[in-house]
Amino acid sequence: MRIHFIAIGGSAMHNLALALHELGHHVTGSDDEIFEPSRGRLEKVGLLPQEYGWFPEKISNDLDAIILGMHARPDNPELLKAQELGLSIHSYPEYLYKESLDKTRIVIGGSHGKTSITSMILHVLEEQGMDTDYMVGAQLKGFERMVKITREAPYMLLEGDEYLSSPIDRRPKFHWYKPQVALLSGIAWDHINVFPTFENYVEQFSIFAESVDPDGSLIYYQGDPELKKIAESGKGPKNYIPYDTPSHVIRNNVTYLIHNEQEYPLQVFGEHNLQNLRGAWLVLGQMGLDDETILKSFGTFEGAAKRLEKVLENETSVVFKDFAHSPSKLKATTSAVKKQFEQRELIACMELHTFSSLNQEFLAQYEGAMNTADQAFVYYSPKTLEHKKLPPISPEQVKKAFAREDLQVYTDSKKLVEQLKSLNWQNRNLLLMSSGNFDGIQFDELAGELLG
Repeated sequence: MRIHFIAIGGSAMHNLALALHELGHHVTGSDDEIFEPSRGRLEKVGLLPQEYGWFPEKISNDLDAIILGMHARPDNPELLKAQELGLSIHSYPEYLYKESLDKTRIVIGGSHGKTSITSMILHVLEEQGMDTDYMVGAQLKGFERMVKITREAPYMLLEGDEYLSSPIDRRPKFHWYKPQVALLSGIAWDHINVFPTFENYVEQFSIFAESVDPDGSLIYYQGDPELKKIAESGKGPKNYIPYDTPSHVIRNNVTYLIHNEQEYPLQVFGEHNLQNLRGAWLVLGQMGLDDETILKSFGTFEGAAKRLEKVLENETSVVFKDFAHSPSKLKATTSAVKKQFEQRELIACMELHTFSSLNQEFLAQYEGAMNTADQAFVYYSPKTLEHKKLPPISPEQVKKAFAREDLQVYTDSKKLVEQLKSLNWQNRNLLLMSSGNFDGIQFDELAGELLG
């Protein structure tokens, strides 16, 4: 097939392009900007566009399919030409669904933990030699790509994002997948620019539950009241399987999972990660693996990129980086590090970077989100507010929203770095949380300077 990608440089888009190229399809693409690692990966296999921009002349009746990325706009010149010609236009979740029609689809959804749970499942399947197609939202250790599509694998494991499918398809991505096995990790309001009310946001998860195969299974975290309501509604699949935090103990900064009076050491930690692990465990059980096999494989799982990822460690301190940016993720991640290292002080830094987090109305959701840290710093860039066309916010507003008197708020990342360098890091841990990079902070370099 001849397949053209509009906005090929995106994280998921370029990985799908590489997977389809490897399958033998003729793949082309366009974009107005492409950054690393997308650029290098596309260039390596000859898929990098010769020049950046949108070129309607690339769009012709010779194309079998167009895959449209979220980075494109509804008035994109290539998209308009494809529509004019009546070509087959797909969002990438729609295309993944079409590629998996003859497979058992397993979808991991929820406001938080999706990437970690999907990563845990993939890690075990890889160790056990079980061939599985997949799409995951972060680069994983030991996996060359974030998307794998084959003709032989019996399963397709999909990270089920609730964000929009494409600029012209306003449905959440996970509504496309219609899984036989699904998991929901929890619901915490996000994407306020798309789902303006909590009720509207919750509704998307109800629709997803109803899209699960009637004879399939939906595994859900029973500590979430909204998920309990969905499970008790009687809608969706006939099998609802609840999970909670598994039995565990922490000794010498190591977490051990307890099952059948046996202890299994883990490299990940935190109640939210243990809940994620229990959810992954149940999914793997649905795939036919036994408890002993699953738990032994979990012991070698080091975590997903930017999910409580260890940047640097010495005898008395650790620097972690994490993707956490929403209130629930912030609270869970901060609490996890403090509980794992109770004898050490925790310095927690987070960046307000997403549309929701920088929205004046949404800010109040952050109340108490960093209370478990011994010292808490928040950074945001006024330029990001301008770029997202949001009204300005003041450091005082941020401080009031977090409801923490000693919170330090920065609008200059250099000053934040200076503050961190002025601290004594003996018996202290640092947690850096952002979906961005604090406007150019090199985490590895900073960690080296602090702990070196």
